[in-house]
Amino acid sequence: MEFRREMKSMELLSPLAGFERELKWVEYREDPLTACQSRINVARVGRERQAQVGVDLTGVIEGTRGDCLFCPHNIEQRTPRFPPELYPQGRIKRGECLVFPNLFPFAQYHAVGTLTREHFLDLDEFTPEMLVDNIMASRDFIALVHQRDQGAKWPMWIWNHLPPSAASIIHPHVQILVDEAPSPELSRLLRRSEEYFAARGRNYWQDLVEEERELGQRYIAENDSLAVLASYAPRGNREVQLIFKGLSNLADLGEGQAMDFATSVVKILRCYKGMGVNSFNLITYSAPSGERLDYYWLSARMISRPFFQPFYTNDTGFMERFHDIWVIETLPEDVAAQLRKGF
Repeated sequence: MEFRREMKSMELLSPLAGFERELKWVEYREDPLTACQSRINVARVGRERQAQVGVDLTGVIEGTRGDCLFCPHNIEQRTPRFPPELYPQGRIKRGECLVFPNLFPFAQYHAVGTLTREHFLDLDEFTPEMLVDNIMASRDFIALVHQRDQGAKWPMWIWNHLPPSAASIIHPHVQILVDEAPSPELSRLLRRSEEYFAARGRNYWQDLVEEERELGQRYIAENDSLAVLASYAPRGNREVQLIFKGLSNLADLGEGQAMDFATSVVKILRCYKGMGVNSFNLITYSAPSGERLDYYWLSARMISRPFFQPFYTNDTGFMERFHDIWVIETLPEDVAAQLRKGF
């Protein structure tokens, strides 16, 4: 495994008189498995963002509470039910979680799962128990779909929190997707993992965890079920990888593993809040239901998004959308050092 970390200095000469020369360092990084490219310049965190101003979110939160589809006073009347042939009870319930069909799907089977009855929670208010209830209810949905349709075996569990993450509803919720084919990125992860296994006789993800643990630069923590790392070549700011040990798909996730995952996520969220973050994305990369792959381990990624306020500067631009090169302003080694304190 080779971590490619190329430092390039750029001497920026202003065309205007009276401005001094500046020397900027940009790191060019490449993911050792996928060859995904990142460019990191930590100085960008200090650039002026004219659209960003401090704001009290209370008005936004309270203004959306009354008409929220996912709040207790609306959810039973205004959310759809699964067809009887899939789930006769209509919706999957566990704790405060309710799982039901997505009204505006973009997958063959697409459900929504609430995390709490509360309309809004700050990042330090989520509990592992909330997440476990949601994860296990989501796993039940994935199993029901696969039992009914054997071809639908590619699950995804996604948590987009607040509008900067592309969430359209304030109320904390996740999305559960099951498709007949993997996404292009998951296909790439599986193919490269299999190639690595064929060439070396070892699981790439196990090697990654062991090497990062030995290096110590981006290693954050681990428990019985998973390891937590800062990504070497991140796709977003403050990116964290959670890599399950010996488990390849969401459908086989046990309750103990779900609790270990939930506990780690809650710790990351509390650290995120301390970093000034309130919006994030979390996505899983799962092998197909019913298949245990020696060469692949289930993983998840978390990234922070711009602070939620009426006006903000988006953190994704032309390089990410059109060139698949991720421009980053947080150094993974610094992110790991900050997150370790929370573990």
